Amino acid sequence: MEIRVLQYFLTVAREGTVSAAAQALHLTQPTLSRQLRELEEELGKKLFIRGAHSIKLTEEGMMLRNRAEQIVELVRRTESDIMLSGDMLSGDVYIGAGETDAVKYIASAAHKMQSDFPSVHFNIYSGDGEHITERLDKGLCDFGIVFIPVDHTKYHCIKMPVKDEWGILMRRDSELSEKSRIRIEDIADKPLIVSRQRSDKAPVHIWYGEYADKLNIVSTYNLVFNASIMVRERIGYALTLDKLINVSGDSDLCFRPLDPPVYAEMNFIWNKYQPLTKPAESFLEYFSNEVGNAGQVSPTLRKDM
Repeated sequence: MEIRVLQYFLTVAREGTVSAAAQALHLTQPTLSRQLRELEEELGKKLFIRGAHSIKLTEEGMMLRNRAEQIVELVRRTESDIMLSGDMLSGDVYIGAGETDAVKYIASAAHKMQSDFPSVHFNIYSGDGEHITERLDKGLCDFGIVFIPVDHTKYHCIKMPVKDEWGILMRRDSELSEKSRIRIEDIADKPLIVSRQRSDKAPVHIWYGEYADKLNIVSTYNLVFNASIMVRERIGYALTLDKLINVSGDSDLCFRPLDPPVYAEMNFIWNKYQPLTKPAESFLEYFSNEVGNAGQVSPTLRKDM
């Protein structure tokens, strides 16, 4: 498969018709149709369901789209890194992070680095630990902040100098809002909205105790903002981390921490077997200084870096 043809395929998938894609690509419609037909012949699979006025992806087509997006992104990034290599520091840094207030450390380091090197740009990808490690493994991210346990055989790691606290996001007019902290007994019979990423070893799941299999989970989320809307619309109570949703002032939502307290530890990680670009190497120094001021970077790790 040629990268050029994959880009054609992605354009057709995005535009929904061959004619619109051909116009966007500045190709004739017969030329583009022939390229698509040859791609299907090369793969031995039908990629499109062709209708009278539009085309849709088959199951194999959707699989190819997901892979093609990653391939094209990686090729584009590789080209950019090579062309921008030289004495002047410029280029892109790619960082994946779960939703956490600790992103402020990344923002602070990025601000200082951009003040020194205005030609460096930062790309932030939001996702859960599984998605972030997948992007690290594929070379689509330089760094990630994750809550999940770290595989130290694959990743370098800096422990973040802060912890997030678990609690319940709820409406201010809910019956549990009068409590200062929420015990598992308080929430056991209530409709719960929980993160789609679950681990039986995570502290918050240990907090469930004997109620783990009895909870009334009505919905899952991977973005807390979406969960907050569901809470606002009375779908249920969201189990989430603090400082992610504004509950101050006249907000109709409030946050109550768990009892006993449950904290989420975070790690800043990068792949041991993926070489860092010059901008990424430089950012690592800026970021290490940010967390190092709090005494979080060990002498051993400094040697590794």
